[in-house]
Amino acid sequence: MVNFVTGGSGFIGQRLTVALKQLGGEIRVLSREEKSDYDTIVCDLQSDVIPKEALTDVEVVYHLAGFAHDLGDATKIKNIYQKVNVDATIRLAKLAVKSNVKKFVFVSSVKAGGSPTFGMCASEKNQGDPEGVYGKTKREAELKLLKIGKESGMHVSIIRPSLVYGPNAKGNLQLMLSGIKKGWFPPLPETGNKRSMIHVDDLVRVILFVADDDRANGEIFIATDGTPHSSRDIYNAMCSALDKSTPKWSIPKILFDMVSLLSSRIKYKLNKLLGDECYSSTKLEALGFKAKKTLKDMNETSF
Repeated sequence: MVNFVTGGSGFIGQRLTVALKQLGGEIRVLSREEKSDYDTIVCDLQSDVIPKEALTDVEVVYHLAGFAHDLGDATKIKNIYQKVNVDATIRLAKLAVKSNVKKFVFVSSVKAGGSPTFGMCASEKNQGDPEGVYGKTKREAELKLLKIGKESGMHVSIIRPSLVYGPNAKGNLQLMLSGIKKGWFPPLPETGNKRSMIHVDDLVRVILFVADDDRANGEIFIATDGTPHSSRDIYNAMCSALDKSTPKWSIPKILFDMVSLLSSRIKYKLNKLLGDECYSSTKLEALGFKAKKTLKDMNETSF
């Protein structure tokens, strides 16, 4: 069996290819650069057409590649989001149908379901307006993929991961970890906010789980570790992961509120840091999936 992975060189993709290798299947990856470890199809989803032979003998497509830069105003590069997150995804799915691929797993985002209502943990049923250009393009891709799956009979499953943590995490988590390590990131207050997250290895287990379960066909699943975390919880876990003592004091929240008044950009960043972003993975858990990792495993990588 040949497994085809896009985004195989990314944070999640690297762990997925390791897991697939452990399971013994052949692996083919799509990448902008030649990779020596696996059979590689060199292709830039922003500009290139996916070669027809890319999916020859492929049984399962794991589509992780996407454009996900965290920008306050992403409208200036809206065309890139559209090309990569929607157009390339649909071209790949149509090629998968023509190539008789049995299963197509799409890693989307919780942003595709919109922002959760304050104080609630949103489920797949709480579909609101997708958040930002990124969320809108992911939602558009989801709807088109489900249509393709229904019309063709190809198994299509969609995963909406919450914030992914683990060794070598990217983006804001890496920035926060680096700041704590270097001593410039302030001790966060305990505000009781709720943020959903999932360890990268558990997300890989979700990806493999939905690909293997017929009940996941045509379905969307939110993926979390099952426990909402406050920003202070995350801060404490990072201190522990770095073997640093956790400060017993914190910066008062009112100071963050005052700083947020300086600009909309700062307000956006502080809301990302201290606001609520809670999601429920009850639907996934009802099929039998249970996360194995918690925040204390932030720097551990093992299945």
